[in-house]
Amino acid sequence: MIGLHEGQGAKAKKKQAERAFTLLLTVTGTEPRVWRRIVVRESMWLSRLHDTIQVAFDWFDYQTHAFSLDDLRFGNPVKRDDLTIEDDRDVTLADLDLEHRGRFVYAYDFGEGWSVEIKVEKTGAVTKGAVYPACLAGERAGPPEDCGGLEAFHDMLACIKEPQTELGREWLEWLGPDYQAEVCDVKKLNAAFKKLMK
Repeated sequence: MIGLHEGQGAKAKKKQAERAFTLLLTVTGTEPRVWRRIVVRESMWLSRLHDTIQVAFDWFDYQTHAFSLDDLRFGNPVKRDDLTIEDDRDVTLADLDLEHRGRFVYAYDFGEGWSVEIKVEKTGAVTKGAVYPACLAGERAGPPEDCGGLEAFHDMLACIKEPQTELGREWLEWLGPDYQAEVCDVKKLNAAFKKLMK
């Protein structure tokens, strides 16, 4: 005889509600700090987080990238004796046990050496009707693609404060009229995120 709690009903587990992660992204070494606070779904592919970071800092995905989580590397796939980078298109954020990890690192453009520290600030439920990813806050424009790395970025910031000098004029001409070092346009970022996810 089958008891009341036996059979299919006993095995069926209630599906866990999907979680959202609030992540603080900080471009390592920038002074003043360049950062973004974003919220993403745990079902997001790691490769889509890469795309999100590119948009968040106004980069163009011209260069290689890798996420580092302890001894794990995900990004543009590489297999060599001294280095293995797994494909970030095969991994979701849920696979990475982020709520127990605290932080990890995103490296972009190994020549210029950009590094973004990703800190897991909060884990919560996905809000019904909300659009993900979403930028909640941020400060300052991202370092321009191909500006020469961290030291050159800081030199650039100093030079554009003196537009009457030759270097100031050169940098401003190279940057174009739209670059505003002090501005992080959250509304514009969220519009770009919506396009990215279509």
